[in-house]
Amino acid sequence: MRILLTGGCGFIGSAVIRHLIRNTEHSVVNVDKMTYAASEAALEEAATSPRHVLVRADVADAEAMRSAFAIHQPDAVMHFAAESHVDRSIDEPGAFVQANIVGTYVMLAAARTHCAGLAPAAKEGFRFHHISTDEVFGALGPTDQPFTEATPYSPRSPYSASKAAADHLVRAWFHTYGLPTIISNTTNNYGPWQFPEKLVPLIAINAIEGKPLPVYGAGANRRDWLYVEDHAEALVRVLERGMPGGTYCIGARATCGNLDIVQLICRLLDELAPDPAGPHARLIRFVADRPGHDFRYEIDPAAAEVALSWRARHDLAQGLRRTLVWYLANRAWWKPIRAARYRGQRLGTAA
Repeated sequence: MRILLTGGCGFIGSAVIRHLIRNTEHSVVNVDKMTYAASEAALEEAATSPRHVLVRADVADAEAMRSAFAIHQPDAVMHFAAESHVDRSIDEPGAFVQANIVGTYVMLAAARTHCAGLAPAAKEGFRFHHISTDEVFGALGPTDQPFTEATPYSPRSPYSASKAAADHLVRAWFHTYGLPTIISNTTNNYGPWQFPEKLVPLIAINAIEGKPLPVYGAGANRRDWLYVEDHAEALVRVLERGMPGGTYCIGARATCGNLDIVQLICRLLDELAPDPAGPHARLIRFVADRPGHDFRYEIDPAAAEVALSWRARHDLAQGLRRTLVWYLANRAWWKPIRAARYRGQRLGTAA
């Protein structure tokens, strides 16, 4: 397939492109606006592959998206492009409405026009895969059952509300216009190339540099953690095997409290890169909680595991170890990011 993939220089999108180039014969048209969190370096060898082309464009630019479809004639779409940091959505919600809602609408409109012009066989095989989040389902209490494909939506932050709106648009284009759409919702991802504002890389890099490790509130909030390379494999299977109109909840069965994951990172770094000043856990600092901080997210991935013949390969300790080894070996990538000053930058424990 020729896949038009948006946001392919972002954290998850780049992992999917690396997986596609390494493990399939598909080609990728990578549409990316190249915002602060994008990195061409994250494409690794895919950046120079003849099966990859980078198009610098904004998914909310209707003319640019019509042009991308017309020139590249994709067989499928994987729509990743989104603003995704909850703390930033609290500070600047308008940017999330524009990227996540307007951008998704523009992509759906362009895909509908493109699909309508395809030959019958190509139209039958066309797919629009929208990548979403478990945060659209709201927050779970301590004893609530994990999210499933049937969980009602109850978003709590500007970020999750914008993603919920995008999900609803995708479903509307399936039911109203017959566009063959698929949605996948996932848990917190972590792994190589993640921008240092997110919890795992922020804590890892602060610990490596001997800086305080901020934890919101008492650190009791719980998240389900998925290694990004496992997620990439699952997403390609969703595109290849998913049923139009379907939803797939992708998780790793790796739920952990925020303080627990910070402490695990500290223990692993004590082993991988001992600090002469003492255990890394000495650096943990509790900070004021953020507004509307959801207590718990957890996905039951059972249905998706059966439908996709997939299961996450890495448990949390394995995935974190691989992640920390990568950050220790790739200071040249993250040090300039840490040193740079981004407009509206807020490096918080986003989990």
